[in-house]
Amino acid sequence: MRSQGAGGQNVNKVSSAIHLRFHIPNSSLPADVKVRLLALRDSRINRDGAIVIKAQTHRSQELNRVDAFARLHELVNSVARPPKTRHATKPTFGSRQRRLDTKRKHSETKALRGKSAL
Repeated sequence: MRSQGAGGQNVNKVSSAIHLRFHIPNSSLPADVKVRLLALRDSRINRDGAIVIKAQTHRSQELNRVDAFARLHELVNSVARPPKTRHATKPTFGSRQRRLDTKRKHSETKALRGKSAL
C-alpha cells in the first residue's frame, strides 16, 4: 500500500522530485541565444538569469532528471532557431509600375468605348 502525503500526493513521487537549475549567463551558449533566452517571457526563468525546471511526474529520480533535461533542451532549442526574417510589405517598384500600366490600359479602353471608328 502506498503512503499518502498532504493533499493526497504520493510521498514517493515528492521525495524523487528534481529541481534543475541552469544559469544562462554562465553557460556556454552563443551570445545571441543567451540574449533571446533572457528576453523570453517564461515563468521558469528567474530575474538573475537562471532557468528552474521542476520534475516530479515519475517515482524515480533518474526519470525525473531525464524529463527535466528534455524540457530544458526543448526550451533552449525553441530560442536557438533564429527568428524568421520579415519581408518588405511595401510594393516593389516593378509591381507598382505594372499596376499603373494596367490602370492606364483600362482607362484607354474605356475612353475608346462608344466612339465609332471612322
